[in-house]
Amino acid sequence: GRHEVRSWTAAIKQSLCLMWQKVKVQLMLSMSFLVAVCWYCRRLYCLLAQLLKRWSIYLQRKLIRNLSVLTEVDLLGYSAREWKGETKQAKHMREAYEDLFWSYHIKYLRQVRRDNYSVLRAVLFQIFSHGIPFPSWMKERDILKLPEKLLYSQGCNWIQQYSFGPESYTGPNVFGKLRKCMETLKANWTEISATKDHDERGNMCNTLFSDESKEHKLYEAIKFIMLYEVVEAYEQIKNREEPVHNLFNILLARDSSSDPLSFMMNHLNSIGDSICLDQVELFLLGYLLEVKIRVYRLHRFNTEEFQVNYPDEYRREWNEISLLTEDDRYYHIPLCR
Repeated sequence: GRHEVRSWTAAIKQSLCLMWQKVKVQLMLSMSFLVAVCWYCRRLYCLLAQLLKRWSIYLQRKLIRNLSVLTEVDLLGYSAREWKGETKQAKHMREAYEDLFWSYHIKYLRQVRRDNYSVLRAVLFQIFSHGIPFPSWMKERDILKLPEKLLYSQGCNWIQQYSFGPESYTGPNVFGKLRKCMETLKANWTEISATKDHDERGNMCNTLFSDESKEHKLYEAIKFIMLYEVVEAYEQIKNREEPVHNLFNILLARDSSSDPLSFMMNHLNSIGDSICLDQVELFLLGYLLEVKIRVYRLHRFNTEEFQVNYPDEYRREWNEISLLTEDDRYYHIPLCR
C-alpha cells in the first residue's frame, strides 16, 4: 500500500512539474510580450508628447507672429529688457519708463507691430477694444459713399493715383478697392462696438488684428477718410465758405501738402509703406475720429513735449486713448491697470 501511495505521489509531482514547465514558458512569453507592449506604448507616448509640444510651440509662434498687438507685459520689465547698458540714451529711457510707472501709474504695456501702420494700428485697436462708437459725423453720413462722392460728385479723377500702402497699387480699380476698405471698416467697427462684453470684444479684436489683409483695409479706409476731409476743407477755404478748423490751415500751409492732391501724393500714399503719420496728421486723426489721443513721448522726457494731446483742442465728451512712443515713429499702448 505504501509503495502504491509513493508511486501515486510521485506521478502527481511529475505531472505538476510538467504542467509548471508548460505554464512557466507561457508566463515568460506573456511577460515578455507585456514588457514589449509597455515599452512600445511608452515610446509612442513620448513621441506623441514630443509632437504635441512641437505643434503647440509652432502654433504659439505663429499666433504671436500674426498678432499685431501683443498681450500686455510689465512696463518696467519691458524697459529693463529693451534698454540695457549704461549709455546716456539707455539711462534716459529707463528714467522715462520709471516716471510713467510712478507718476502716471502706467503699469503695463502692449507692444504694437513695428511697421509704418504702427500709429494707426495702436489707435484703432484701442477704439475697438474700448467699444468706442462711430464719431458723430460718421453716424450722419454713409461712409461707404465717400469714395463715389469724391470721384464723381467732386470730380477728383486724380484719386486713381491713390496708393494702398505697401501694396503700392494705383489704377482704374482704385474706386473698387477703396469701397472694400470702407466696407471692412464699417462692418467691423459696427460689430465690435455693439459687443458689450469686454472679454468677447477683446477676443474679436485679437482675431481682427491677426488678419493682415483686413488690418490693411482698416488703415487704408482711415487714410481715405483723412483725404476726403482735407478735400472738403480745401474746397471750403477756396470758396470762402464756413470757417474750417485751424489744423486744416496748418496742414495745407505746408509746401508738401498745399492742396489735396499733393497731400495724397507726398504723404498719404507713403503711409504704411515708407513713412508713418507725422505730428500734424496725428492732430487730424484725433479730430476726425473724435478721440483725444494722449501720447507719452519718452525721447522728450523732462521737457514740455513729454506728454502731448492730439488734437490739443477737444470736446469734453470725446473718449481718450493713450499711446507711448520712443521715437515718434513706432507706437505702443500703455495700460494703467
